[in-house]
Amino acid sequence: MQVTRREMIMGGGALALLSGCGAGGGAMAPASGLDPSLRPHPNAGYDAWVAAFRGRAMAQGISASTLDAAFRGAGFLPGVVERDRNQTEFTRTLEDYLAIAASEQKIADGRAKLRQNMGLLQDIEARYGVPPKIVAAIWGMESNFGTRKGDIPVISAVSTLAYEGRRGAFFEAQLMAALRLLQRGDTVPSKLTGSWAGAMGHSQLIPTTYQEYAVDFRGDGRRDIWSEDPTDGLASTANYLSRHGWQRGEPWGLEVRLPDGFGGGLTGRGVRKPASDWAALGVRPAGGGGLPDGTGSILALSGLSGPAFLVYRNFNVILRYNNAEKYGLGVGHLADRLAGAGPLRGRFPPDQYGFTIDERKELQSLLTRAGHDTGGADGVFGKKTEAAIQGYQARASLPVTGVPSRDLLLRLRRG
Repeated sequence: MQVTRREMIMGGGALALLSGCGAGGGAMAPASGLDPSLRPHPNAGYDAWVAAFRGRAMAQGISASTLDAAFRGAGFLPGVVERDRNQTEFTRTLEDYLAIAASEQKIADGRAKLRQNMGLLQDIEARYGVPPKIVAAIWGMESNFGTRKGDIPVISAVSTLAYEGRRGAFFEAQLMAALRLLQRGDTVPSKLTGSWAGAMGHSQLIPTTYQEYAVDFRGDGRRDIWSEDPTDGLASTANYLSRHGWQRGEPWGLEVRLPDGFGGGLTGRGVRKPASDWAALGVRPAGGGGLPDGTGSILALSGLSGPAFLVYRNFNVILRYNNAEKYGLGVGHLADRLAGAGPLRGRFPPDQYGFTIDERKELQSLLTRAGHDTGGADGVFGKKTEAAIQGYQARASLPVTGVPSRDLLLRLRRG
């Protein structure tokens, strides 16, 4: 069975900017940074496994010199095993997901990167048919435009997971693919870094997917997705999408307005209709005009009262990168914002606490003003906001729950 780019991720839909994770689904902590669990630790069982693996690798054409270079300085990383065993399913709402995926800072950074690399991205589009804004959006989602490619040694990471055994065959295949790219000369062991589970470079490809889809776009003899130059990483992303069926000139989708009385049974990717049929049912682009031609489905992940989208077959191609509808909408929405579009026109319903996103931002701003760090007023409640609420509650002699409430917001407004 062909290993896809995302089969390693247990909680599909997590992305780097939401979870502190790279495309491998794990924290991109530096191998030489504060976390000692991501440095090699003595492990006799691992050493014996590597010794036995050498024979299997050499039988498949990996040279002794490649193995020696690859494993020089490599070792067992207990932090990688811990992350693999403790993956969590992320349950962010679509509103939270998009608030981070297409934050104002990310849009500003992405528009600058899009302008800076437009010539390259247009060359890539000419070859593969994937628009610059889509490639740039995936770049932003996967590695924050190359700023979070991951710096954990891939050989140590995937050999640790192959030895650990929970998904031993899968990670041994990743290890073999990583060795083949070293033997081919695409990079050197010191630069072969990525996430805790081996996702690598600007586009966060796992080794087997790199082996199949990475490209040497300028013909310099190497498929280099790790360097500061994003050329091969971005081209590899476009090649991946192209080979999975991207349709040149067709949209990913768009935000739409649903008519009153629109039935919930008409939503979901299992219901596909020509745009003319959706128009006949009263579906209209949220920004006005007519629906693009093609066959698509209506997604309303926040319910019929929230933003809705008409998604076409290119949306399903994006999902080959990460099979989570929130991820696909994140890529599409970020792409549109990078190309100059405005925020979503539809309004999300209040959250479980009865807050709108503007009220969540206000709560965070007021907590910060009161001396409690929320990590920024982005409208997304996470661990820092919880800790800030706890700090405020403790100082005000309130029950320390860390749970936001409208009473808390009113109290903060009063000062």
